Amino acid sequence: MSSAELSELQHPFVLRSLEPSDYRKGYLNLLEQLTVVGDTSEEEFTTRVEDLGRLGDLHHVVVIEDIERHVIVASATLFVEPKFIRKCGKVGHIEDVVVDQTVRGQHLGQRIISHLTNLSKELGCYKVILDCSEANAPFYEKCGFERKERQMGRYF
Repeated sequence: MSSAELSELQHPFVLRSLEPSDYRKGYLNLLEQLTVVGDTSEEEFTTRVEDLGRLGDLHHVVVIEDIERHVIVASATLFVEPKFIRKCGKVGHIEDVVVDQTVRGQHLGQRIISHLTNLSKELGCYKVILDCSEANAPFYEKCGFERKERQMGRYF
């Protein structure tokens, strides 16, 4: 992460990679504002963070911590999909974007999306994509994303 990106955040916020200690800083509670999380022990959480670390440049979870309160207030994930198309190109996928309801309106979501967009570029992705609800589309348009086709899913 560049020092320019870090300096964009105003104290008391710091943008950084997910760490095992974020379990105790409310990371899973934050994700519950987005979707169902379920019961996860600290040991399971630490194992998952370590597993993700072994994926190298293919998977990045970033968080914004309020360093005065020692609480995670925003997060998003970038995973990089190696492709055969576009001369074995790569596509960045942004997932699980969430900003704590108590700090919304402070542009933390835009900072985290900007960081992951720039990171996907640095990693050689030819595009970065995400899925979102219709209600969140205006936010992502402000971040430079365009509407394209329709996402479909099948849940198990």
